[in-house]
Amino acid sequence: MFRWNEENQQAQQAVLTRPAVTASKEVEAICIDILNAVKTQGDAALLKMAKEFDKRETPRLLVPLEEINQAEQLLSNELKAAIETAYANVKRFHQAQLPKDIKLTTQPGVLCELKYQAIEAVGIYVPGGSAPLPSSVIMQGVLAQLSGAQTVVLTTPVKADETINPAILYAAKLCGIKTIVESGGAGAIAAMAYGTESVPKVNKIFGPGNSFVTMAKQLVAQTIPGMAIDMPAGPSEVLVIADERANPEFIAADLLSQAEHGADSQVILLCNSERIIEKTQQALTEQLAKLSRKDTAEQALANSSLILVDSVEQAFAVSAQYGPEHLILQLADAQPYLSLVKNAGSVFVGDYTPESAGDYASGTNHVLPTYGYSATYSSLNLLDFFRTYTVQTISKNGLRELSKAILPLAAAEGLDAHANAVSIRLEAMNNER
Repeated sequence: MFRWNEENQQAQQAVLTRPAVTASKEVEAICIDILNAVKTQGDAALLKMAKEFDKRETPRLLVPLEEINQAEQLLSNELKAAIETAYANVKRFHQAQLPKDIKLTTQPGVLCELKYQAIEAVGIYVPGGSAPLPSSVIMQGVLAQLSGAQTVVLTTPVKADETINPAILYAAKLCGIKTIVESGGAGAIAAMAYGTESVPKVNKIFGPGNSFVTMAKQLVAQTIPGMAIDMPAGPSEVLVIADERANPEFIAADLLSQAEHGADSQVILLCNSERIIEKTQQALTEQLAKLSRKDTAEQALANSSLILVDSVEQAFAVSAQYGPEHLILQLADAQPYLSLVKNAGSVFVGDYTPESAGDYASGTNHVLPTYGYSATYSSLNLLDFFRTYTVQTISKNGLRELSKAILPLAAAEGLDAHANAVSIRLEAMNNER
C-alpha cells in the first residue's frame, strides 16, 4: 500500500511511472532493418521472417477467400453468437458517429463547405501473441466498413504450424474484409506501408501491438510521405478509483483483467479506504492463483500500485496526472464526479461496468491511447477513418465585399501576389460595367 500524502513528490511520481518500453534504440534499429528488407524484397522478406520469427516451415501470406467464408463452420454456436452480438453493438454505437457535411454562407456571396471523405486504403493490425483477438478485428473492422474505405487490409501473425483462428476470420467476414495477410510484427506494418506483390499499400495503419509494432508504425509515419497511423499505443493499463463501500472482489478482478494482458501492463488502485485496499490485496492473491495466465499477471502486478488517498476528489487529481487508458469508477454515485474526469481513454462507471465490457461487446471502442497519451489522443472513433476537406464558392459580389478584408491583410503581410489575385478580378469586374 502506497500512502500518497505521506510521500514526497519524487516518490509520488515514481509510483505512477510506467514500465520502461523495451530498449527503444535497439528496437528502432531492428525495425529499420525490417522496414528496409520489406521495402526492397517485398513478399520474399515477409516469407523469410515468417520462417525466422514465427517458426513456420511453409508460410503463406494471403488467406484464401474460401477459408474466410467457411470459418464460421468451425465455431461453436455460443462463440459465433458472441461475435455477432459484439459486432452489432460496436456497429450500432459507431454508426451514430457517421459525419455530415457542413454548408454555410459566411457572408452574402461567400459559400463555405466542410466535406468528409473516407480514407481510401486502410490497414488493420491484429496482434497474435499468445491468444487470438477477434475483438480487435471488430473494433477496427467495423469502422473501416462504416467509412466505406475501398481497400481494407488485415494483417495478423500465425505461429509455427498453427492455422489462423477461425474466430478472427469470421469477425473479418462480418466486417467485409477480404484481404487477410498471415504476417505480424514490424514486417506486417512495413508491408502495409510500402505495399508488396501480395499486400496492397495503404494510407493509414491502425491497431495495437508490441514494442516492435509500435516502433514500426511510428517510423513509417515519419518517413513515408502521406502515411498516417492511429496512435502510438503501448502496453495496456487500468486505473480504478474506489470508495469505502466498493467491492474488493470486483476491484481485484478488474485489476487482474488488465494485468493478464502482458508483463509490461500496469494496474493502479486509488482508494480512500485502507480497509478496502487491504481486502483488495487479499482478493488479488486469491484470484491470481486461479488464472491461466498467472505468471504474466504476476509480473504486471510487480509494476503496479495500490494507493491510499485522502478523498475521492484527490483520487481524480492523481488519475489526471497519470492519464490512464482505462478508468474504472467503483463509486456509490459517480455522476457528481464525472466532471472531474481528465486524461482518460475510456471510462467505466459503476460497480457493474467492468472494463471487459468495453474490451468486447458494449459498443465503445477498445483501441485507446496508453502511456499517458490520453492527455492528447482520443479513443479510436469513426472520424479516424475519414479525412476532411473544405470547399468555397464565391460570387462576383461576394468577392467585391470580401476584398475589403483580403486586400488589407495581404498588404499587412507583404504578399503582393495574393493581393493581385483579388485585384485583377476586381478590375475585370469593373471593366464589365
